[in-house]
Amino acid sequence: MNYQITHLQEENRFEIKIGEDMAYVEYTLHDENLDIEHTFVPKPLEGQGLAAALVKKAYDYALVNNLKPLATCSYAVAWLERHPEYNR
Repeated sequence: MNYQITHLQEENRFEIKIGEDMAYVEYTLHDENLDIEHTFVPKPLEGQGLAAALVKKAYDYALVNNLKPLATCSYAVAWLERHPEYNR
């Protein structure tokens, strides 16, 4: 599947729009942390790896900007457990 991840920095959000559907992650910045608080993928887009791609993009952004990846969202918590290289 071909898609583009857009970072809406003013809204603390990464998103993928495919047709009329939108998948996204929302985060907060506090201290020197980027905390993913919410991940959403609409039913028509489920099972295509979009949540993982969005979370990875957000945490890659965190690392490049010297922020520690954190997770409030249960999906992001599980993602970090599967990717210990992001826990620096």
